[in-house]
Amino acid sequence: MGEMETLYSSQFKTGAYPFYEDKRRTQPVFPMSEDNGYTSWLVTKYDDVKELLKSSSFIKDQSRLYATKDKPSPDQGLNIFENMMLDADPPDHTRLRKLVQPYFNPKTIKLLEPRIHEITDELLAEMESKTAPVDLIDDFAFPLPIIVISEMLGVPVEDREKFRKWSNTIVAASDNMAGDFVEDVEAFTLYLTDLFEKRRAHPREDLISYLLQTEDEGDQLSKNELYSMVVLLIIAGHETTVNLIGNTMYALFEHPDQLKRLKEDLSLVPQTLEEGLRFYSPVDFSTARWAAEDMDLHGETIRKGDFILASISSANRDEAKFIHADHFDITRQKNAHVAFGFGIHFCLGAPLARMEGKAAVEKLLHTFPDIHLDSERELPEWRPVFLLRGLQSLPVQLSYR
Repeated sequence: MGEMETLYSSQFKTGAYPFYEDKRRTQPVFPMSEDNGYTSWLVTKYDDVKELLKSSSFIKDQSRLYATKDKPSPDQGLNIFENMMLDADPPDHTRLRKLVQPYFNPKTIKLLEPRIHEITDELLAEMESKTAPVDLIDDFAFPLPIIVISEMLGVPVEDREKFRKWSNTIVAASDNMAGDFVEDVEAFTLYLTDLFEKRRAHPREDLISYLLQTEDEGDQLSKNELYSMVVLLIIAGHETTVNLIGNTMYALFEHPDQLKRLKEDLSLVPQTLEEGLRFYSPVDFSTARWAAEDMDLHGETIRKGDFILASISSANRDEAKFIHADHFDITRQKNAHVAFGFGIHFCLGAPLARMEGKAAVEKLLHTFPDIHLDSERELPEWRPVFLLRGLQSLPVQLSYR
């Protein structure tokens, strides 16, 4: 199996960190594969990843590298991925981000705090009513952020399991573009079309109603951009937070001394979350970038059009940047991780994710101070999804028998 196929396999997650350590030491800009004269590169060191994330020499919109005749025609029909902000460069990225930025700035997010605490308390009460072991992902880490982003957007919370299924299919698309992918994307598109019609007829004080108004006003938001924006907000609005909560709790269970210290001093929750973001980064890799020009990097010749992949997880374990990088330390002081990215594509929802994570971990440990992994179950497994690092499940006992 070639290196590229290895990276895309579900088995890669478990042994990823030794692999990254080896590449940082031996070949920090690593050629994964070649196709039609172009090379796909993996960048693993912190400084290089940070430069890649901010540099205009690496672009997100691959179509800018094509001749005009090769670019997709604008009348090919609706494509919910074609104009996604995550894959746009300035000025389109600047325009799209500016439209939704007011809904995600720290001041606006602060207004959501009481509701986030209320949802967290409701979920904990539901968990407390269960006698069997609970799955911390299904019963807590997933519903919290999906309820919050659903209420922000104005989509029915009762449809959250649909969003979960569609989201799982879409983020796993790098592993398998066949089967459920086309069917789920069509279902997602039809769902949004129906929802948009309802919101146009009966606008509300929500983000979708605002975006629809922006689309109707003219050239600020196209139809494709509208669909892509809502899909991105639904998926990105919960996926990374699910992983932040689940991964951080898993790391705490793996390091009982750190868990004990946190339970003795819950004021360490914000630092714990930052260490969780670094140690088990919710996003393993940056989204795709391409070289806009020929360049040299660590002695490797990168040509215009080459595919560049930055390993967020590797950067966050770089021993040249972090003292005892492979140690999980909730009191770590210098923690300039890049779990939320860097530069103009820095995660729009970072303030929201941090607020949700803080409420979740703080209240969870306050309500269930004896929470621990269910020893009768097998160890948790990572989801077989290339882009993200998250657990399939996290079975726990809420108290000792």
